[in-house]
Amino acid sequence: MKIIGINASPKGKESRTLTLVDAVLEGAKAEGAEIESLDLYEYKILYCNDCGLCYAKGECPLLDDFSDLFDKMMDADGIVLGSPNYINSVTAPMKAMFDRMADAIHCQMFYKKYGCSVCTAGGAHEMDVVGYMNSVLTTLGATAIGGVGVAIGRDPSALEPAKKQAFELGKKLAQSIRGEHSYPEQDAIHEQTRDYFCQLVKFNKERFSHEYDWYVDMGWMK
Repeated sequence: MKIIGINASPKGKESRTLTLVDAVLEGAKAEGAEIESLDLYEYKILYCNDCGLCYAKGECPLLDDFSDLFDKMMDADGIVLGSPNYINSVTAPMKAMFDRMADAIHCQMFYKKYGCSVCTAGGAHEMDVVGYMNSVLTTLGATAIGGVGVAIGRDPSALEPAKKQAFELGKKLAQSIRGEHSYPEQDAIHEQTRDYFCQLVKFNKERFSHEYDWYVDMGWMK
């Protein structure tokens, strides 16, 4: 079982978001998972330019570190997303990463993966950001098992109990990968989403040739 954490804070080792990401990973490790923590600010992620090549060929013409990062995500059973609250959303590198994943969304490439999210904020809206990151995981086909958000600006001492919550979240993440928790509502959403994109890809078979082949190979084409 492999679980990776992606921290999108610019503060490196001083990041309080990293503290939560690593707490989740440690909880997963306690359940037997192999873990890896990644600093998104160490990766060069260029902006998507909507060329559509990923739909047609499964390739991206942009020369940066995205493919290396994406390979790590595809190799993982579980993914932990972490970002501080920047104006009620994630930081720019994480949004750039999300925007490069349109092909993965169309193909539901994270199906049968599990994930969760953590956020630190100065004053508020930390759970809104957690909800956004988890919604991206779900849109990619993964099952989101929960999240932890904490507003440290108004209460710096809140980080310690949040770490404990994050540790328990990591344990739950590993347990979910092992099949110890079920998420029937999300299972239904995944089926509906896959059917929707299957029809979209089928309708655009000529333009989305790589994605059409993906659905055929996965046995999902109807």
